[in-house]
Amino acid sequence: NCVKLLGQRLMSRDFDRQVAEVQIRAAVLNRFTALGIPLTVAMG
Repeated sequence: NCVKLLGQRLMSRDFDRQVAEVQIRAAVLNRFTALGIPLTVAMG
């Protein structure tokens, strides 16, 4: 679902810029995933 929010097409025409764009999208998705993972703490 998050990929759809970022757009499914690459905006850049140059290959090197496309690679950078995909890396940025992956970093954003990883950040969204990290924010959504709960922290568990052992009690006792």
